[in-house]
Amino acid sequence: MNKLEKPLEAWREELSDEQFQVCRLGGTERAFTGQYNDCKASGIYHCACCQADLFDSAAKYDSGSGWPSYFQPVSSEAIRSVDDHQHGMHRIEVKCATCDAHLGHVFPDGPAPTGLRYCINSASLQLVAKPEA
Repeated sequence: MNKLEKPLEAWREELSDEQFQVCRLGGTERAFTGQYNDCKASGIYHCACCQADLFDSAAKYDSGSGWPSYFQPVSSEAIRSVDDHQHGMHRIEVKCATCDAHLGHVFPDGPAPTGLRYCINSASLQLVAKPEA
């Protein structure tokens, strides 16, 4: 997989203020405010920065956390995990494997079949809906 690298100034020009804050600076949108939190549309959620495939709507579920949640990415190669020790706690940060955009965090309290909850910021995603059959 080819890594996409750009200077922060280039990302700032391409992304909205919220996308830049979340994806490039590691911010978090407020709970229950993201456009995809309650979204039920079928499709593939892409990285808002580089359009890489990240999550399939078939793996999305309502975790009650206030952020879109998925029990698995489209593939293990789509994301990468990084230890995050900010805010006085240990969490696992989830990043886009292609462009290193901050997506959110993964927690071990999700549903079967994986037992994982990928808690992802809407600002880091772009849904490409599946055509209606």
